[in-house]
Amino acid sequence: MKVTKKRLGRTFFTNPDVVGVAQALLGKVICSNIDGIYCEAMITETEAYSGLMDKACHAHLGKFTKRSSTMYQEGGTAYIYLCYGIHNLLNIVTNNAGKADAVLIRAIEPIRGTNIMMERRNTDKITPLAFSGPGKLCKALAIDKSYNGVDLVNNDDLFIAEGNNSIDKIVKTTRIGIDYAEEDALLPWRFYIYGNKFISQP
Repeated sequence: MKVTKKRLGRTFFTNPDVVGVAQALLGKVICSNIDGIYCEAMITETEAYSGLMDKACHAHLGKFTKRSSTMYQEGGTAYIYLCYGIHNLLNIVTNNAGKADAVLIRAIEPIRGTNIMMERRNTDKITPLAFSGPGKLCKALAIDKSYNGVDLVNNDDLFIAEGNNSIDKIVKTTRIGIDYAEEDALLPWRFYIYGNKFISQP
């Protein structure tokens, strides 16, 4: 299938401001062309994580493990890991190589290939509940750990493209499920499109 969407370039992802990138990703489009099935979904909710000083980040203070090693790659790399051994979570590495910043994609709004995404989510309706949550969106788009480390700038199966809609207002709030991060759990690093129903929590 010929795809004409304009992809985001390397400089978008190597921006050293991970909080800014997390906001800029709202309204952008995840394009998955997996097993010959093409789907598009608009990013509606994100969370920022910083390797340098964020206790909620897998690479906090330079921690380097087999799992977190992908975070140290160049901005534009997909960092996908299993949560609770069940759910695949899609993160996008940002900044220059070695910095270990990343943005978690928390929710999407289906655009193209909606019937396929509904089938993958075992639903007959396009509802926010079916696509709001990082594990749910990966299932809808058929993204799994086999795509960990993929370069989203040059890959044809999984990439991020420009969106068609401008975002008028962004809501900023604390991140979800990171109470272990102590004071960093209070950082307002979760973002979602104001008025959009496809978010994990209001």
